[in-house]
Amino acid sequence: MTKILALAAAFALVSTAAFAQVASDYATVDADASGDVTLAEANTLWPDLTAEAYAAADTNGDAKVDQAEYEAFLAANPLP
Repeated sequence: MTKILALAAAFALVSTAAFAQVASDYATVDADASGDVTLAEANTLWPDLTAEAYAAADTNGDAKVDQAEYEAFLAANPLP
């Protein structure tokens, strides 16, 4: 839960409108359709996202955020 809250704080740096338009669509975030979101993909959409905040969302520590991790973040932090 602490990791999710840290990521939420990082995402708060990004415009809420931009987040709502882009981040809610996992397929858009996963630009290469690999099945996970790398830090580079996330930084394309959220340039202010830090490595620490990204790591907080990566709950299994595999250096990428899969759809389940992404959806867990969104479930804990609903969009307005």
